Amino acid sequence: MKKALISVYSKEDIVEFAKSLIGKGYEIISTGGTFKILTNNSVKVVNVSDLTGSPEMIEGRVKTLHPKIFAGILAKRDNEKHINELKKNNINPIDIVVCNLYPFYKAAYKMHLPENEVLENIDIGGVSLIRAAAKNYKDVIVVTDTDDYNLVISNMDEDGNIPREIRKNLAKKAFNYTAIYDSLIVNYFGNEIFPDSFIVGLKKTFDVRYGENPHQRAAIYRDIFNNQPSYFTSEQLHGKQLSFNNIIDLEVAKNIVIEFDKPSCAIVKHANPCGVGISDNIFDAYKLSYISDPISAYGSIVALNRKLDIETASEIKSNFVEVVVAPDFEDEAFQTLSTKKNIRLIKYKDIYNSKRELIMRSVPGGMLIQEDDMIFEDDKIWKVVTEREPTDKEWNAMKFAWRVAKHVKSNAIVLTSSSRTIGIGAGQMSRIDSCELAIKKAGAVGSYTGGTAMASDGFFPFRDSIDMASKAGITCVIQPGGSIRDKEIIDACNEHNITMVFTGIRHFKH
Repeated sequence: MKKALISVYSKEDIVEFAKSLIGKGYEIISTGGTFKILTNNSVKVVNVSDLTGSPEMIEGRVKTLHPKIFAGILAKRDNEKHINELKKNNINPIDIVVCNLYPFYKAAYKMHLPENEVLENIDIGGVSLIRAAAKNYKDVIVVTDTDDYNLVISNMDEDGNIPREIRKNLAKKAFNYTAIYDSLIVNYFGNEIFPDSFIVGLKKTFDVRYGENPHQRAAIYRDIFNNQPSYFTSEQLHGKQLSFNNIIDLEVAKNIVIEFDKPSCAIVKHANPCGVGISDNIFDAYKLSYISDPISAYGSIVALNRKLDIETASEIKSNFVEVVVAPDFEDEAFQTLSTKKNIRLIKYKDIYNSKRELIMRSVPGGMLIQEDDMIFEDDKIWKVVTEREPTDKEWNAMKFAWRVAKHVKSNAIVLTSSSRTIGIGAGQMSRIDSCELAIKKAGAVGSYTGGTAMASDGFFPFRDSIDMASKAGITCVIQPGGSIRDKEIIDACNEHNITMVFTGIRHFKH
């Protein structure tokens, strides 16, 4: 008679599965709590202790760690020496291992239990059983997922066997299961940011319709180590599934609005802001962000850092918007926007705490990893380097422009008032090109704000951008400084009566 060893933490559907195995001619062997639930449900089962002749020891820490178990799993059925050794030692082969593990993730990452309790949730015997069975998958079926119970039974022949390809896939799944389990333990024991070896634990959330383009397949994976507020803890309230590009743009927009304490709105297209506005209420913040670049706002992502109200929702509805992201939605606002079938409405919970620690980007054969650029700078250490000091209005405009520039692709030039973007030049190969683009998008607006700021994510290599800024009506400039021509840049500002601040920090974004 074939033998099935069942030792599971999650008892979901295990009684029905055990009965199905018996129906296929298997004898059931089990341990501890699994043995108890099976016998209580009239399943004929042999206790592991009776099989091995050894009792469970040290509070159940040792149950299955015994030669009669592991030899029965690891013996190759086509190896005469292995089979003779089993017979010599009165050991029966074990043909299927059904096992899932202690809930380490729940204990350590969800419940945040004390360390002594977390350690008790590190499975030893279960991991060993799974790995042994998976290693010998040609002869042993290994099942680690309750979702696979039906797969096994429905593909099992009269002799209790299943096709080799299914065995192999179950073994692969089992090794993946233990690898992720071990990676959770490694991560729990240390939070070193840049260790000698970097373990990434990712679990697929869903397949997106396609990647950046329709011919590219794509999926989104959740970082199993991260239990902080993020896109994965957000809730989609309405609309079709987000696309690959939607998710990237959503994150850019969200990261902009959490820069500001005041009600703010960011409108993003192709991973760059086309408008950002702040005000005393979210309606005005949206209006300010929209008028920055109404043409580019077509088909955009709109992010807000306050609950969406009916007035703002009605204004958004009048334009074509792909996604709206907010901490919450008033009932009337939701009802107004949800009349549009395809618009996605995303409730981003605890939005201000949704900051990333590390950014990972793949390169052929490896990964680039860096800390996220979410530094909140102390403007008291910024340095005025020109003859003229900024006015209060100019200070506010520069602070606003600098925070926006951080989220614009390099080379980045951002023109703003103290409450909204006026023109943005993004992703150009030279800074003068970005400057020209920003001024072009601003039109003649800069000349009439009485305090237009220009922010540059990197230093100015030549004075040409300053000369161009002066003609456009820009009165104040904020930049990192650090060019070998800084004096030339400062002199140009003084000539044009422009005040300039050096931050000492750059914000390149590739």
